[in-house]
Amino acid sequence: MLGIFKKKDSKNTRHDSKSDKGSLRPALIERISDYSHKSPKLVSDRFALPSPSATAMPDVTIPDPPDPRSHPAAYLRSIHAVRQRSQLVLEEAKVNALNHFDVDLSKFKDTAEYVVAIIKRDFEGAYSSIPPHGRWQHFEVGGRPRVTQLLQSWQSSIDNQERTRRLIDLFLVSVLLDAGAGTKWSYKSKESAKSYARSEGLAVASLEMFKAGAFSSDADQPHQVDAAGLKKLTVDTLAKGLQVSESNAMSGLEGRAGLLIRLSTALENADIFGVDGRPGNMIDYLLSHPTTQAASVPIILLPTLWSVLMDGLSTIWPSTRTNIQGTPLGDAWPCRAMPKSPPAQPWENIVPFHKLTQWLCYSLMVPMTKLLNVHFAGADLMTGLPEYRNGGLLVDTGLLTLKEEDRLKGLKTYHQMVGDGHAVEVVPTFVPSDDVIVEWRALTVGFLDDLLAAVNKGLGLEGSGQLTLAQMLEAGTWKGGREIAQVSRPITGGPPIGIISDGTVF
Repeated sequence: MLGIFKKKDSKNTRHDSKSDKGSLRPALIERISDYSHKSPKLVSDRFALPSPSATAMPDVTIPDPPDPRSHPAAYLRSIHAVRQRSQLVLEEAKVNALNHFDVDLSKFKDTAEYVVAIIKRDFEGAYSSIPPHGRWQHFEVGGRPRVTQLLQSWQSSIDNQERTRRLIDLFLVSVLLDAGAGTKWSYKSKESAKSYARSEGLAVASLEMFKAGAFSSDADQPHQVDAAGLKKLTVDTLAKGLQVSESNAMSGLEGRAGLLIRLSTALENADIFGVDGRPGNMIDYLLSHPTTQAASVPIILLPTLWSVLMDGLSTIWPSTRTNIQGTPLGDAWPCRAMPKSPPAQPWENIVPFHKLTQWLCYSLMVPMTKLLNVHFAGADLMTGLPEYRNGGLLVDTGLLTLKEEDRLKGLKTYHQMVGDGHAVEVVPTFVPSDDVIVEWRALTVGFLDDLLAAVNKGLGLEGSGQLTLAQMLEAGTWKGGREIAQVSRPITGGPPIGIISDGTVF
């Protein structure tokens, strides 16, 4: 079987690692692991179409977002609003005028250099090979090309469009299960007998459930997800599939089950998901959409995919979320750092993130691009993901420091709601709706944009050779956030600020 990691000479690896660290402060040098873990790629080209030349893409006009003055809910649900609203919080940060964090902008350079060092360690000389951030890589934990093996297991008569449908089926369910599982849960693979935790554990678990037909109503075709199959799901069956028990506890199990059960109803929208209610049927809807252009390759507008996910899946999110004039906004929250209401309008104090929807976008774009050669126009509207790995990096490198009053409040919450009497690596902890978390997430979105420019400069990349935001997330900030957490809190590897997960946000 072909390997998915390019081996490095061990001597060169150690030498490069030291030279990359040379300009970093000692405290950060200690937090860079000496191993190189490259992101997996599609091992076999058998199922991939040749990529189009970037110069062959015609100019495509991206529609403007809804006007918030007349359609505030539609605006706050748009992808445009995520970056625009978070920038307002970032502006407050740059004058150190936040409610919950002190900002040391002198540490921004350290943060950027740390990310540069991580990327150089793993990809120096091959930056263009960095895949975009997406769920695909999580399935390949341990160096096993599980997605390619899945593709190879299907009969050769199955065309690429159906292969893409099946991967979308799998990826969508897997992403919805991908909220933080906590530090106590792990999954032992039935195929390899190896145990995996966190995102990779959830990926392997969801893949093995998918292969066993846990989400399908068709006994003759277990490798699919459909509305009828999800209707039979319960908290108990999901717990069994994820190996959750009293000794292997998972945060937010009920929330995850609720998402998938409500997904079964959302999939009954036959216009988008077909008469059999499969997530993968969205590819047929997207390819035939009036905004999709048929040039040398199909060109789908990112806002069109966004609308499918935001509108088509709107009913799966908890009804208790923030709403405007009765319209639920999803992952969007009031933030004290925003303009006050009054005199501002009520919608103006809300910051939208739509993290799981963005994670879905990033993840579903990959199989569509690899297998069907789809080009997504307007993909740069996507933002960095406002979650605890990217955000934790900003705290662990000293760019952000929680104010003392909030730190004490968060520690009290930890001991009341999380601590079990054997507390180790205690961190300030909050619920997702707490203003501390909302401010932190907005800062994460804003600073990731600034980091992209600094990281490309640090890598010496210009023009078309620059990393995209999705590539930096994959090879730098998300990976770097995890690694610095593992060194800073080696027992749990958890983030510097804890979040009480309900399984529907992170």
